[in-house]
Parts: sequence; C-alpha cells; structure tokens
Amino acid sequence: MKFSVDKQDGLVVYELLEDKLSSLNAPVLKSELVLANAEGFKNIVIDLDKVRFVDSSGLSALLTGHRLCKDEKGIFALCGLNDATKNLIKISQLQEVLHIYSTQFDAVDAINSKKKK
Repeated sequence: MKFSVDKQDGLVVYELLEDKLSSLNAPVLKSELVLANAEGFKNIVIDLDKVRFVDSSGLSALLTGHRLCKDEKGIFALCGLNDATKNLIKISQLQEVLHIYSTQFDAVDAINSKKKK
C-alpha cells in the first residue's frame, strides 16, 4: 500500500495514495494504525482524497483506527471522502460515530482546537 505519513505534535496524518482501500491493502493500514497508537499517537487523520473505492475490509481498518484513538481519549478523523465512501459510511450508520471533514486542513485544525481545550 502506498501512503505518506506526517507525524506532528501528538498527531499523525496518513494520506492514502491508492485508488482502493480493500481486502488487498486494508491489513497494511490496520498495522500502521496499531503502530502509530503504540508509538503514542492518539490523534490520527486519514486523508482519503485519492481513494475511489472502500470495501468492508477497508471500513474495518478505519473502524480499528477509530477504536484505538477513542480508547486513548483521542480523535480519529477522516477527510477527502468521495460520494461512494460517504454513502458506505451512511449505509453502515457510522456518520454519527466517525469524525468526517472535507479537507486535511479542516481535520487537523479541528483536532488541534480540541487538544487545546
């Protein structure tokens, strides 16, 4: 799986550079999220701007990230979702559970604002 990682002060941003988040690459993302959490990052942003398709395995990887951050009282945010991914989240009734932002800037800004409180 191709992705970029930007580790900031208490926050890590993953920008996925694949067009699919599926059973073929979701385990790699899950492993990365577990490693980031083990390194002490409790706030994670996943930028899905380049992702055009997410299957149930991809959704499971995202939910793993959400659980890891929630367990550490952190924030797991998604951004750059296309309509198909938004619909998958809506159908799965997760729109009220996941933190979803339009852009990476918005997601990082929201987390940084909440960290200051």
